[in-house]
Amino acid sequence: MNVNQNNIDAVNATLLVTVGNADYAEKVNKAIKDFCKKANMPGFRKGCVPAGLVKKMYGKGLLAEEVNKLVSNALYDYIKDNNLNILGEPLPTEGFAAPSLVEGEDFTFSFDIALAPQVSVDWNNAKVPYYTIDVDQTLIDKQVAAYRGRYGKYVQADAVAEKDVIKGELVELNADGSVKEDGVKVENAMLSPNYMKDKDEQAKVLGVAKEASFVFNPAKAFVNEAEIASLLQIKAEEAKEFTADCQFTVKEITRFAEAEMNQEFFDASFGKDTVKTEEEFYAKIKEGLQEQFVADSDIKFVIDLRDYALAQLTDVQFADATLKRWLKLNNEKMTDEEIANEYPKMIEDLKWQMVKDGIAKENNVKLEKEDIEAVAKRSAKAQFAQYGMLNVPEDILANYVEEMLKDQNGARNAAERASENKVVAIIKEKVSIDSKTVSFDEFNKFFEGK
Repeated sequence: MNVNQNNIDAVNATLLVTVGNADYAEKVNKAIKDFCKKANMPGFRKGCVPAGLVKKMYGKGLLAEEVNKLVSNALYDYIKDNNLNILGEPLPTEGFAAPSLVEGEDFTFSFDIALAPQVSVDWNNAKVPYYTIDVDQTLIDKQVAAYRGRYGKYVQADAVAEKDVIKGELVELNADGSVKEDGVKVENAMLSPNYMKDKDEQAKVLGVAKEASFVFNPAKAFVNEAEIASLLQIKAEEAKEFTADCQFTVKEITRFAEAEMNQEFFDASFGKDTVKTEEEFYAKIKEGLQEQFVADSDIKFVIDLRDYALAQLTDVQFADATLKRWLKLNNEKMTDEEIANEYPKMIEDLKWQMVKDGIAKENNVKLEKEDIEAVAKRSAKAQFAQYGMLNVPEDILANYVEEMLKDQNGARNAAERASENKVVAIIKEKVSIDSKTVSFDEFNKFFEGK
């Protein structure tokens, strides 16, 4: 068996693979014998089918199978032994006639390969910004409010406030203000002033004491017919025509009260006796936000490193035709237009990946299990932080990380991020970092429209 490489240019090459009779004859004969042992054919006992009959019926298919295996292995071995850095996979050369598989002959196959171009980035003169998000009092107050909301509870109130839910008896009134005998009557009606769209109607409810009554117009208070129908317990069609005033006698006023700033709340938020004063609580909140924002700052820093690298690699050439064919082959549902749109993005991703791979190889970067677990743990903490949970117990985090790494995609993503972290740490030592402090809103503007 013979493999010859023909370089067309710096990034395009073909591999000619020639398979001789001596390479495949013994393997094909063995495949026929193995087939005979397993074959079930009418008129023959299992394992007693004549080899000649099997060869006549299935010989060409078995020949193709064995030759394909040899070609595939030859390509893999040649690429590995010659340290070829290729992108994508070898593809059959378009226009090269596939050989007719006739036993006893030699067969030649041609494959196109996309050679990875050389990429090099000069980091020594790079000045890259690193943005630290200022954790101001507004952010802290919002986070404190979120915690107090999470550990709050519903209580009974004496007078109606905007966000309260009130329960009571609702009756329809006549034009003169008297109760309509055959009108709507709901014994356990419920409403909240917060959902009233008309401010004048809302004002009629606010401040009303328990056991007191107020008169309002549902059609004016609620513009949504479904809300009116639900409140009055009538059909939607009837709600469209309902214009009368109603009297509501308040029986219950339920209010959601934020958690009080006490030891019970501190313990629920951060663990027993971790925080003992309001000042310590605010400090703990600020510390958690700062830790959360470091991950965001690091993401932005990597984006800026990538942009710097890509700006230096605008003239790098790729085997575009071969790579587009490979992209199409692996994404059969994509149209030519979609491939044309996606290809530039793929090339940018390739460039950045090649830069990182080169740095990792040059610096002998190795990943340990602890590196991957640390990345997964940070990811888990960030996900919990999105829901305002800044102090998740270690045992819960450990279980979450374990489940995350059981998933193949989760483990691969964590490994890729861990490798990138090591590469970025190396780049950090080379570049000049321009540290800047920005507000939360200013930082988010960097990602608008992306």
